[in-house]
Amino acid sequence: MLPNMVSKSRRVRPCATEFVAAGAKARFAPLLALALAASLGACASRVADLPQELGGLPAGTPERPAQPSAFPAVHDMPPPRPNTVLTDDERKKAEAELMALRARQEKQAAEAVKGQ
Repeated sequence: MLPNMVSKSRRVRPCATEFVAAGAKARFAPLLALALAASLGACASRVADLPQELGGLPAGTPERPAQPSAFPAVHDMPPPRPNTVLTDDERKKAEAELMALRARQEKQAAEAVKGQ
């Protein structure tokens, strides 16, 4: 029979790190279960009901209405605008100002093209 060719340093021996890892896994399982339970429990509570120190709504936040409205107010009309329609003279004056502004900008653009 041949002698064992594997050196003593190559033989598999349980290491201290294996024992530490097994102990860490045993201590980690309850913590994992607690974290999972806390995260699932957070889904059931509302953030607004929590104190401000735990991430609730800040101080000064308006209270919720006691009875929520049945439907959103989709047919409520906004108040009438305070401005009125321009008269013919005001419209002509505004058009003349816009035409003068357009002519001035075209003139400046033409001069800028010539200067280059």
